Amino acid sequence: MNHSAGPDRSRIVTVFRSRLRPESADEYHATARQILELARTMPGFVDFKSFEADDGERVSIITFESVETQRAWRDDPEHQAAQQMGRDRFYASYDISVAEVMGEHHFPYP
Repeated sequence: MNHSAGPDRSRIVTVFRSRLRPESADEYHATARQILELARTMPGFVDFKSFEADDGERVSIITFESVETQRAWRDDPEHQAAQQMGRDRFYASYDISVAEVMGEHHFPYP
């Protein structure tokens, strides 16, 4: 088992849980692709994953290298405009949790 934890491997993870308004799905997906491409260009961007549950809840996990790089992404003007568009047109509901990764454990099957 590979253990990598400690201050030199610190990461900030944002867990974004949401439900879309049914009428906005097409516009949402186009905007989401654009915003993800922007996120990938941000300093400190590590990873993005998105999943959808059978009941329609969506979960996105966004990882940045530090609090500072995560906040820079949160406060990016284009991202903020997309956030407002989400509140106005895309989301029926959402919850955001931001956490510092305290340690990581990996099991790569040989």
